[in-house]
Amino acid sequence: MDDFGAFDLLPEGVVVVGADGLVLAVNDRARAWLGGRGEVVGKPFADAFDLRDDAGVRCSLGDHRPAFGERIPERVLYLEAGGRVRPVAVAGRWHDDLLAVTLRSAGRREALDAIHGDVVATVSHEIRSPLTSVKGFTRTLLSRWERFSDEQKRAMLETVDADADRVTRLLRELLEVSRIDAGRVQLQRQPTDVGALIRSVVAKLAMGELGSGRMLRLEVDPDCPRVLADPDKLEQVLANLLENALAYAPDSEVRIDVRPHDGGVWIRVEDDGEGIPADESRSIFRKFGRGRDNRRAGTGLGLYITRGLVEAHGGQVWLDTDRRDGATFHVVLPAGD
Repeated sequence: MDDFGAFDLLPEGVVVVGADGLVLAVNDRARAWLGGRGEVVGKPFADAFDLRDDAGVRCSLGDHRPAFGERIPERVLYLEAGGRVRPVAVAGRWHDDLLAVTLRSAGRREALDAIHGDVVATVSHEIRSPLTSVKGFTRTLLSRWERFSDEQKRAMLETVDADADRVTRLLRELLEVSRIDAGRVQLQRQPTDVGALIRSVVAKLAMGELGSGRMLRLEVDPDCPRVLADPDKLEQVLANLLENALAYAPDSEVRIDVRPHDGGVWIRVEDDGEGIPADESRSIFRKFGRGRDNRRAGTGLGLYITRGLVEAHGGQVWLDTDRRDGATFHVVLPAGD
């Protein structure tokens, strides 16, 4: 193994550049980044590694030593090699007259940054819309109170109340999402009768705005065992699935089937609404992933939370992708010890 041979053991690309800007050594990972361009040792670093910034301006790290400090802070640049342009996180450090440059993939970071940007934009929109409504109605009522009838005042206050509930629900769901993302979902497990629990959820929904007057058909196999679950979290899962079916299939009955499965319980929630396109079936379990009519109310977090809570119980939830004339969600919960 030569002086730089150990660099081949590193998971990151490493390039050693001399004070004259010529490449002295390059490890296997850095060669892979170049896509078999050929030998680069002895060539100017700037020629061997075509690095550019967001604006397409070529960036060189080895031509000039910075006036102050030895470190070159990490930044994401774009490397063109082998007909491909890939984002790469580049950093460097001078030692004596040598510059060691590291390169590692920034694709995942870019994807995460994009997701975080989408989340911030969506949350901002979801909070701003109801707050704008609350502000508008309260200002109108305060400035023109005498001009409105009691009926008009009541209608505006009901809108304010509903929008306040929407913001509260979003904040509560964001808190749940943060627990799921951090792996800090706390379950208070106890033997739970899923059939009794889902009957309770159905009864509550039937009395609410979404379920009033709707056909909710529930079948529970009497042989279903109790499962070791957190009743509150499981109720949230069931409510999310049923509210989703009621909201997105307004003209359909909703069928719920609960049966034993491999010592645990299999729950199926089915509607005959417009269905979910196959190419969107995977995104519906992501944050703010709405697979059906985006115009309908909802934070877009319900199914993400549902999946997180089911998986925290050691179970599985999925969408039946074979259907085109409706949606069928399945939840399997293990028996537990």
